[in-house]
Amino acid sequence: MTTDDPLIEAVETLQQLGLKEYEARCFVGLTRLSTATAKRLDETTDVPRTRVYDAIRVLEAQGLVEVQHSSPQRFRAVPIPEAVATLRAEYEARIDRLEAALGRLDRADPDGDDAVQEVWSMTGERAVANRAAEIVAGATEEVFVVHGGGVPFTDEFVDVLAGVGDEVDLLVGAVSESLHERVRETVPRAATFVSGLDWLRADDDGPAIGRFLLVDRSALLVSTISPTTGEEHAIFGDGFENGLVVLLRRLMAQGAIPAEDPAEP
Repeated sequence: MTTDDPLIEAVETLQQLGLKEYEARCFVGLTRLSTATAKRLDETTDVPRTRVYDAIRVLEAQGLVEVQHSSPQRFRAVPIPEAVATLRAEYEARIDRLEAALGRLDRADPDGDDAVQEVWSMTGERAVANRAAEIVAGATEEVFVVHGGGVPFTDEFVDVLAGVGDEVDLLVGAVSESLHERVRETVPRAATFVSGLDWLRADDDGPAIGRFLLVDRSALLVSTISPTTGEEHAIFGDGFENGLVVLLRRLMAQGAIPAEDPAEP
């Protein structure tokens, strides 16, 4: 959640990173003060004084707060860059533990991966971008991308395309000359073209096309951008070896020169 109040946003973000409310409020309060006693924190953060000590013990154990053992005790937050580095390391460690734990899980349906030609959907620019990156990373023969301009052509996706092996054909289409030039500059190995599909561009009649992605002539992803919310929605699937792929490959190749059109024999 994003808010115009940086204090509220900082507290909410810290809670999302694993701190409890009183811990988050005490830490944010301390970042605004050089030092503070429990009484001062009670006055500035609305955390009850008796709960301040509990919150400080947790924050000190996490390396976010320092304690001066005077009478009364005084507290101060570590410098913000140090705190951010500590929180980032802890967050990444939790993600690593999650990935390891999920990887050790036994499949409850061992035959569940046998299905082919299924179509799935997902929502959210980050989720769609991650799925697109995963599909591209698995390419062994061909990556065919048409970027509609409804979503940003990010540096992360540039890195994904740049990481495609030399043995994989890489063809990237853009909906505009400006985007085409950026693709040529950032992914020089790719064969590039300006798409001839005018309906990829956003208009007042409906959602804009975000991206087309076809990998190894079987894995497919198509996304659109909602005209009301700006949210990206995508459908994707694998195992397509039928007329749908033939049609989409020829549609995607509109604007490509024949020698670069993987749809040609």
